Amino acid sequence: MTPGVTAISREVYDLHMLIFWICVAIGAVVFGVMFWSIYHHRKSRGAVAAQFHESALVEVLWTIVPMLILVAMAVPATKTLIRMADARGADLTIKVTGYQWRWHYEYLNEGIDFFSTLATPQDQIHNTVPKDATYLLEVDRRLVVPVGKKIRILTTAADVIHSWWVPALGWKRDAIPGFINESWTLIEKPGVYRGQCAELCGQDHGFMPVVVDAVPEAEFQQWVANMKAKNLPAAQAANGGQPL
Repeated sequence: MTPGVTAISREVYDLHMLIFWICVAIGAVVFGVMFWSIYHHRKSRGAVAAQFHESALVEVLWTIVPMLILVAMAVPATKTLIRMADARGADLTIKVTGYQWRWHYEYLNEGIDFFSTLATPQDQIHNTVPKDATYLLEVDRRLVVPVGKKIRILTTAADVIHSWWVPALGWKRDAIPGFINESWTLIEKPGVYRGQCAELCGQDHGFMPVVVDAVPEAEFQQWVANMKAKNLPAAQAANGGQPL
């Protein structure tokens, strides 16, 4: 696991490490006591066992201490979950729809939509040529988003359950037919971030990569203008050849 490229992904990473070290500490104490007891009492044949039935202090401690540990983990985790669910004030809304076996992206306020499909050559898949660094992780059309903008993502599916997952963003969302899951991200660093469908969805489940291209705002606006220009002839044709 890495810190990722968003504030949420860093929070998730910090929570992961916090809980990891708490578990390490608990494991060290438990196994330490166990091995000490094994060693200390290794020659106890004929010894008379201690006779006691309960200890109120010990019972209180082993009830309260675990509860405090759980609360210490739950408080920051709950705060992060609440932040992850707050998609208000988004600068851009994108609808992600899972299909067997590709993704459809729709920029709801921009009039842009397209399918994104695996671009790995068949020669690589069938092992007739060497595989490159992006084997099964490249698409024909990437999801382009602006850096430094809050992006609301609506996730659904058209056939079976899929799951849209980009590790660098710090979360994944199930894409469920007839249901929309809401999430958001704010990418702080330009770059290409790759992920995959994370829900077994059929024969070509492993051929559904996700590629997010985070670019500066000016470059994103230029991309939007270019996409609208490409879509204009098709839109005019659908309108009977009349100007829109």
